[in-house]
Amino acid sequence: MDDKNFFETGIQALEAQSFSQLIGAKLIQFKPGEVILEIPIKDNLLQQHKFVHGGVVSYAADNTLTFVGGSVLGSEVLTSEFKINYVRPAAGEKIIARANVVYSGARQAVCRCDVFFQDFEGKEKLCATSQGTIVTVTP
Repeated sequence: MDDKNFFETGIQALEAQSFSQLIGAKLIQFKPGEVILEIPIKDNLLQQHKFVHGGVVSYAADNTLTFVGGSVLGSEVLTSEFKINYVRPAAGEKIIARANVVYSGARQAVCRCDVFFQDFEGKEKLCATSQGTIVTVTP
């Protein structure tokens, strides 16, 4: 499959996720072993201190981990487990999650994702880092 069709497959998968659509997630890069997902920061994604809710940051890490795992294992995948470390609160223009594959076997991939926020001056700052195991599922 060429790069354009590969990317289109990723777009279709994201569009099939109603929660991803609800929060405005966008797939920026989808290629084998590398994925970038962005989420515009809107008021309805903030917690009481006006930072992006931790659940949104966690979603960004989890979904990007799963997409990058699926980029090497195929589309029938799920997150088996993941861990997240929140580094600092996120606020600004958007969330940017960048993931890569650390190891991939026949049925599982260990992946890493760093989540950044872009502040109002356009600077990126790390807000969380995560690692997860993505596994294939049989229908």
